[in-house]
Amino acid sequence: MQRSKLRRQIAWEAARLMYLREESEYYRAKQKAAHRICQGWVKPADLPSNTEIRDEIQAFARLHEGEARSTNLREMRIEALRFMRLLAPYRPRLIGSVMTGHVRAGSDIDLHLFAENLDGITAILDEQGLVYDVERKRIRKHNEERVFTHIHVQDRFPFELTIYPADKAHYVSKSSITGKAIERASISELETLLSREYPDIDLEAAITTAAEKIDRFQLYQSLLLPLENVKQNLKYHPEGDALYHSLQVFDHARDALPYDEEFLLAALLHDVGKAIDPQEHVAAGLEALDGFITERIKWFIEHHMEAHQDLDGTLGARAKRRLKESPDYDDLITLARCDRAGRQRGAEAPELDEALDYLRDLSQTFGG
Repeated sequence: MQRSKLRRQIAWEAARLMYLREESEYYRAKQKAAHRICQGWVKPADLPSNTEIRDEIQAFARLHEGEARSTNLREMRIEALRFMRLLAPYRPRLIGSVMTGHVRAGSDIDLHLFAENLDGITAILDEQGLVYDVERKRIRKHNEERVFTHIHVQDRFPFELTIYPADKAHYVSKSSITGKAIERASISELETLLSREYPDIDLEAAITTAAEKIDRFQLYQSLLLPLENVKQNLKYHPEGDALYHSLQVFDHARDALPYDEEFLLAALLHDVGKAIDPQEHVAAGLEALDGFITERIKWFIEHHMEAHQDLDGTLGARAKRRLKESPDYDDLITLARCDRAGRQRGAEAPELDEALDYLRDLSQTFGG
């Protein structure tokens, strides 16, 4: 096999693994790809460079994401600038795919910050009501061990903040892809880039609009949490409160259709209206979710009670005929079965944060 052809095949497979987030590091991706293609040892010279793999990842992104990728990049850069202004005291620098333009579905917005401790940074995040977690990662390289501190922020776009000592603000790391100094931008440099790349944009208006946009997963959480206080009729719901029921239904739905985000959201959100108007919980839930769910999710929630009647054989012929006209009829019936299965006293169910994290990851992976 010609070397150039072998390199291309390994680069393509490594890119596929990384695009689908089965691997996150170039080294591991190319090693796994080489093993799959060659079924054995591969000369180091036959392995593609990180740049070759990155180019293939971008080809995947162009193919699968189309124009949405360009729109997403612009919105991520605007959101990055908004966030950097919030964190201005810590001299933020934008790096990574949002800086270079090599984004794909699920890309983080990567920022470097410079501070002696996390207190001031986390205080700003808390003030903004953001969900985040702190990770300390040990890295051993060239016989030297270092600890890197990352803050992962869950917002409309995911952020990864890497914290360096304050006196390292002028130190520039090398890129694992090019081997050269990483591309990075300060607040003023990002403002210049945005003005150059998007000359028709009103930057301040765009930042104001970005600040007003709501992270839909935070909205879902705010609607789901009150369900813990909704006690249901034990004759029909021996499991107890409506949140526990919703999490059981989600768990069964995840077993049935683990990669169908819309189906899983319908399973988790189908009863949110019970905390608003128990008598008209479907209508109340749909009104609260208006603008934050797709038409398919809305259809599932709107008709999930009729699906129960269908299973019981009490649904009228005309109503059943209307349901069966939908290509999602079979999934609706599956949802109703999950709804019924999610009524077990003492059954294991995920925590709400776990369910939302799963859905957020699914959305980011597949560009939802």
